[in-house]
Amino acid sequence: MTTRMGLDEEVCYRAVRSRDRRFEGRFIVAVETTGVYCRPGCPARTPSRRNVRFLPTPAAAEEAGFRACMKCRPDASPDSAAWLGTSATVARALRLIDEGGLGSGVDALAGRLGMGGRHLRRLFTEQLGAPPRAIARTRKVHFARKLLEETRLPMGAVARSAGFRSLRRFNAAMKEAFGRPPRELRGLNGRRRVGPAPARELELCLPYRPPFDWDSLISFLAMRAIPGVEVVDGDSYRRTVKVAGREGTIRVSQLRGKQALGLSVSLEVGPGLDKLVRRVRRLFDLDSDPDRIARDLRRDPALAPLVAAFPGLRVPGAWDGFETSVRAILGQQVSVKGATTLSGRLVEAHGERMAGGADGLTHHFPAPAVLSRTDLTKLGLPAARGRAINALAAAVRTRAISLDAGADLASAVSEMCGLEGIGPWTANYIAMRALGEPDAFPLGDLGLRQALGLAPAALEKRAEAWRPWRAYATMYLWKSLGQKHKEKTK
Repeated sequence: MTTRMGLDEEVCYRAVRSRDRRFEGRFIVAVETTGVYCRPGCPARTPSRRNVRFLPTPAAAEEAGFRACMKCRPDASPDSAAWLGTSATVARALRLIDEGGLGSGVDALAGRLGMGGRHLRRLFTEQLGAPPRAIARTRKVHFARKLLEETRLPMGAVARSAGFRSLRRFNAAMKEAFGRPPRELRGLNGRRRVGPAPARELELCLPYRPPFDWDSLISFLAMRAIPGVEVVDGDSYRRTVKVAGREGTIRVSQLRGKQALGLSVSLEVGPGLDKLVRRVRRLFDLDSDPDRIARDLRRDPALAPLVAAFPGLRVPGAWDGFETSVRAILGQQVSVKGATTLSGRLVEAHGERMAGGADGLTHHFPAPAVLSRTDLTKLGLPAARGRAINALAAAVRTRAISLDAGADLASAVSEMCGLEGIGPWTANYIAMRALGEPDAFPLGDLGLRQALGLAPAALEKRAEAWRPWRAYATMYLWKSLGQKHKEKTK
């Protein structure tokens, strides 16, 4: 029998019995006799096959009446990969939920996706095993437990940071999900003792599915770091951030010996911390399923050796869609280094200076309202490119264009191409990074044609076999160009 995740149930049970960590985040195992759900690698005694059910997400398990295991902490595993096999509509809805898209209700969320609320609920139930609100609720309580176990934040701060409006709702939701009040959860398994919590310093662990090509990702970000806003030094990425009106910085680095990245947050604690963590996860593409992507792409003989050489290559995301889009326009017809110089000038001239900024982090990127009315030719920018940035900023400011991943790929590209100075290449690059579209494909890219020696029509036909991972195929082909350049310069 095949599960909703497309996995054979016997394969799932063998993974549970052998505690195979490769299946982390792929499914949830629910135990009928105990009423508990676990991750595949749970250290507890393996339940009998006849007593277990396999579900796609923690929310599906909770919707079915199960509570999270206290030993294996299913909340600490990478996010469920179930959405990778769902429709693009559900994938976009999940990204909107991450940004608070349920604040006005399911019907409003569905409206942003161009459908009715009943249809969206049906899609979620069919493909993820739970309705949108259940998905959002589960993510909220799991993030709260993460804060309880990895920080020394007081209960009230945990509740606010996880998005709860009151301690009463927080306590009730946590007890319903985990069968224990929050204070007991904090003391489990010898976790961090409660004590004075730093006002602006938090350390969190962000898990991912291995393999993970950290070196390629951090190198990509280093070459494109915006001076004053981003810094890549050594083995870490740092940047300025604003969350609910509060400004601060973050630092992301690889945790050696762990399947996780370390996130350091220097920011006054308060609402929006959950959204900050989600944005970091998207920036580093932590919720992708590298095994599945590799399995599909290595069917192409040109991609197979690249997939083998760079296991776990990710598509770098974006902290802010508008920022990345402007950076893409600045990069038109100039080198990566030249675009970095221009972006530094832009930030210095029009960015908001950060209070107490230091160590290369001094500004926030200019807001759309600022760049929509600014003459950018004084920065040495060609007039046409300056007008393109003005047009994009005005469209974002008036919400004529949304960079929050709500539109489908074809609509998003079409809308962006309707703006002066933005063509298919730029629009698809923005979709890859800012919108997190795994199938975005900058067909007109010269590098892609050089990598395979194909004309555009032949490249487009060849790329059909890469769906829905054309963005990942693009990253592999760009990586191959870098390797060829290294070989030539040795």
